[in-house]
Amino acid sequence: MRLLFDQRLLLAAAFTVFTCIAVIPTDAAGSWRTASRASVGIAPDPALTHEAVVQVYGARAYSWRGYLGIHTWIAVKPAHADNYTIYEVLGWRQRRRLPVLTIYEQIPDRCWFGNIPVILADKRGEGVDDLIARIDQAAQNYPYARQYTLWPGPNSNTFTAWISRVVPELELNLPATAIGKDYLGYRLFATPPSGSGFQFSVFGLLGVVISNVEGFEFNFLGLTFGIASDPWAVKLPIVGSIQLTSRHSSN
Repeated sequence: MRLLFDQRLLLAAAFTVFTCIAVIPTDAAGSWRTASRASVGIAPDPALTHEAVVQVYGARAYSWRGYLGIHTWIAVKPAHADNYTIYEVLGWRQRRRLPVLTIYEQIPDRCWFGNIPVILADKRGEGVDDLIARIDQAAQNYPYARQYTLWPGPNSNTFTAWISRVVPELELNLPATAIGKDYLGYRLFATPPSGSGFQFSVFGLLGVVISNVEGFEFNFLGLTFGIASDPWAVKLPIVGSIQLTSRHSSN
């Protein structure tokens, strides 16, 4: 009897998530064509910053999707370069039969269709040119360059996690709202997106992460619940991380 109840609960939860993704219409409050893509001024000016730079950005997704998760992308600038190169996955390109993985020159810190980005990782200076070369090579080897599924992946966060696994020096701790980061395809085991620790995942729908970077995470239907210790924080779907103590607290 309990098994039957559990099965019904699982099916109900899956149906709810699927409905949110497949049925709810796009944003009724406005159009993506008029949503802001302006720079917010948090990226180093390449005209003034001659050292190499790698930054990972995240912003709430457009429309109703932003209530659930974020979109992430990677920006790089080799030493003495005049422009940034952006690496990101754009799902709409799949409808046009184009590769969803895009690599192009652009301002890195633009709003994501009205939503302000934040910096998730920032590396500069000595050794960063080598990281940029490795990021580019990892992007060329990304296995889902022509595949996109909003939930549970592969999506933009799956790509960012792929890069950070290959380049753990980024020390990237993707938030709980980065739905798709735990998608491993047909693999069951991997290192977590930070490149440190242990991860088990079944198509990004059910799994665990144990890492000194991410802490402990439990993934159910693509939603992440967890706790981290540096600093102490609770990880929850929709809201992300709730920090309990300061990183420099002695308590």
